[in-house]
Amino acid sequence: MAPCPHGPVSPCPRPHVPTSPCHHIPVTTSPCHPVPTSSCPHVLMSPPPHPHVHVRVPAGPCPHSHNPDVPMSVSPHPYVPMSPCPHVSTSPHPHVPRFQRPHVTLSPGVPTYPPSSLCSRDHFGARQGPSLGSAPPRGSPERRVPPARPAMGGLLQALVGVSEKAAELARLCRREEPLFQLLVAEKTGPDRNRRFLQDFKTLADVLIQEVIKHDLGKEFPELQGHIHGEESNEFRDVQGGTVAVRVCATREDTVALLLSVLGPEQAAAELLADAVHRDVVLGDVTLAGAEPGVSPRDLAVWIDPIDSTNEYIGGREDVPPVDGIAPAGLCSALVLVGAFDRLSGRPVLGVINEPFFRRDPETRRWQGRYHWDVAHGDTRLCSLSPPDPHPVPRVVLSRAEGAAVRGALGPLCGGRLHFAAGAGYKMLCVILGLADAYVLSEGTTFAWDACAPHAILRALGGGVVALEGALRARREGRAGDPPELVYNRPAEGAGGAERWANRGGLVAYLHPQHLEAVLGALATVPGL
Repeated sequence: MAPCPHGPVSPCPRPHVPTSPCHHIPVTTSPCHPVPTSSCPHVLMSPPPHPHVHVRVPAGPCPHSHNPDVPMSVSPHPYVPMSPCPHVSTSPHPHVPRFQRPHVTLSPGVPTYPPSSLCSRDHFGARQGPSLGSAPPRGSPERRVPPARPAMGGLLQALVGVSEKAAELARLCRREEPLFQLLVAEKTGPDRNRRFLQDFKTLADVLIQEVIKHDLGKEFPELQGHIHGEESNEFRDVQGGTVAVRVCATREDTVALLLSVLGPEQAAAELLADAVHRDVVLGDVTLAGAEPGVSPRDLAVWIDPIDSTNEYIGGREDVPPVDGIAPAGLCSALVLVGAFDRLSGRPVLGVINEPFFRRDPETRRWQGRYHWDVAHGDTRLCSLSPPDPHPVPRVVLSRAEGAAVRGALGPLCGGRLHFAAGAGYKMLCVILGLADAYVLSEGTTFAWDACAPHAILRALGGGVVALEGALRARREGRAGDPPELVYNRPAEGAGGAERWANRGGLVAYLHPQHLEAVLGALATVPGL
């Protein structure tokens, strides 16, 4: 770097503000912060130490390049200082790669990095897939990462964080003996009136749900009153009264409240309270750049604390998969957290956490992994890549599905249907490309089952349609996309949990051609 020909550098009058390195050239003002910045293109500026100051450099020929037509860089990240010349300085921000142009030779000693990828991570740090970006035409597998947006307070990170705490609680109940005995015990005789022993599985569900509500509501007050779950938090206490299970201000208060339900089970109450009040630290730095351009005040949340509860309680680990799909077992127990637009009811953010993905070969402890997405406006981001379709469609069903539906779909699938437990797990099979569609002809799933997987399917180019409405539209010859599930409209005339049932069934799909094929086959079934 050549010395400035105009004279000495002026002293800095303010300790946190970069000054012009050349006192003979007037300084400019940053358009996003009233702080003077350098306008001299010939002198290397150090990045400003103040975290909220950035430098915007107008486009123009770069004085350090051998090619006068190469433009100077402009910061794509509004909160990150960038060099006025891509050859001499780099971004200090840990989440933003250094600026690079493929047709520019960088100065010696300036390292470059490949574009960051957003990935689904398990607890071994394995990357599960590349990032996805702006949505291409429907059905196309190609995705590109869009320009970074201003962070909306870390909402997506918070959803992943609460899913990780929920997953650890689910693992804890199976790992620690005082909790495991309560979880799996079949009580008879004198114990039949001790509600906490009969329903500890429900207490585990409720506690996980209340932890998610508490942690999200504390970090985002605008979500309070808009976080919904499957379970009621009211329990009968050991004296026969009623207690509302919740997260208290301190660990000791939470222990006391749990003991009012668990009676003498001091060790169990303390284990649960420790997990409830433990902070979760995510090591996934790629998640930080994947925020949606939507405010939490426009969203609401559905939680399924432990989807496929019966498989969670049974805990079977010896169920062999069929074409990668587990017909039953512990692996189908999931934590589902989905956010939807309060006005439209469309799913926007989804997190699926697999607490029992695999065992550590050394410790034999269960390890999990999670998947997430953003599906808002034109933004489509996901921690997974869209899988390729199978030459012969694979359809996954519940074992309770009727013979007429099986008979209609069998020929489409070459006579080979797949079966699995848990609505969330069957939709995850579609997301992962193990199946091409999940069909359910009955209204036995609910908003909390479908919201999070639906958001991820939308990010990958698919969706979840209302089966009854889609078949009606098809038979009536109506053009356009079939109706998708929404999550802000309770069913008319229903009460309790049935208000949020997905009446008339559903089809979860990834590729539009498979949706069309499935609807064509089901349109021949009388009564659907």
